[in-house]
Formats: sequence, C-alpha cells, structure tokens
Amino acid sequence: MHPDRTDTPSLGSPRPGGTPSRFPAPVDATLRAAGWQPGRWDIKQAEIWADTLRDHTSPAGHRHAVFPAAVEAWAEFGGLHITPTGPGRQVAPTTLHIDPLHGLHMARTLADLGRALDTDVSPLGTETDHQSLLAVDAQGRVYALDHTGDWYLGPDIDQALTGLVTGIEPVRLTAG
Repeated sequence: MHPDRTDTPSLGSPRPGGTPSRFPAPVDATLRAAGWQPGRWDIKQAEIWADTLRDHTSPAGHRHAVFPAAVEAWAEFGGLHITPTGPGRQVAPTTLHIDPLHGLHMARTLADLGRALDTDVSPLGTETDHQSLLAVDAQGRVYALDHTGDWYLGPDIDQALTGLVTGIEPVRLTAG
C-alpha cells in the first residue's frame, strides 16, 4: 500500500516574540485550547495505555503492537479532545480524541494494516465525528481507518494533526 500523493502542510509561523511555532497558528491555538502545550509529556498515562494494549488479546488471539513512536504520541497528545473551530481548506476539519483505547478491540484490523504496510501499527485515537480509528506505525506515520477505506494522514503526528485540524484532504492508501 502507498499514498497516492505526498502533499504536506507547511510548518508554523513565528509566535509572538519571534519564536517559531511547531504548528501553524490555527493548529497551535486549537491544540492549546485542548490542553496541549510544548513540553507536555504524560508518560505515566502512556505506560498505562501501553500495558492495557499489551495485556489485551482478542477472542481470535490477536494482540496489539506497542512501540516507542506510539508511546511518545500518547505521552504528548494522549487524552486531548481536539475541536477545530475554523473552516477546512479542502475538507471539513474533524474533532479528535487521542486515546488508544478507542482501538482496543481493533487488534486484528491494525495487524492487517501493518502487514500490508510491512510495519507494526498501534491505535492512536478516533475522529469522533466520523468514528474513524486513528493509528500510528512504528516509524511514526499516522493513518485513519474507516468504513470507506484506509487513509494516510502524514509522516508524523505533527503533520497528521495539522491536516486533520485544518481540513487537508487525506491520501487514500492503495494496493500496489
């Protein structure tokens, strides 16, 4: 599977005082309104999620992959309810809840995606408006899975959040 194209949003503009922001201004504001700030790091909660996922086995014997890229994303953004307020650039922005337990019962689905991508995949959260499952792979790339297909959201959590909050159309994963 591979993305059809590789559009990437631009990085943030300087914050007041001239310090460059990690995110574009509207994304930074949305994340801060949700409770994020630079340096946010709840490793204790991330480890609880990691243990819960590792301990879960589906009725058919499927287990979750847990790896550093997932734990790092959970530690920084986990627990946030992100609600964009502006219009989307290409599609409507989506509300998010970053909590990997939204994917607790999706171990097989995530393992299948991981096999297709030749990497491990772990749950990240959900797009609450659409019930899309957000996932992260061992390299930190982010995906959404829903009833319409599998979508590539970006090469890292920053680009994925930027795209989701600003309404950048995601890239459908295709076989090939």
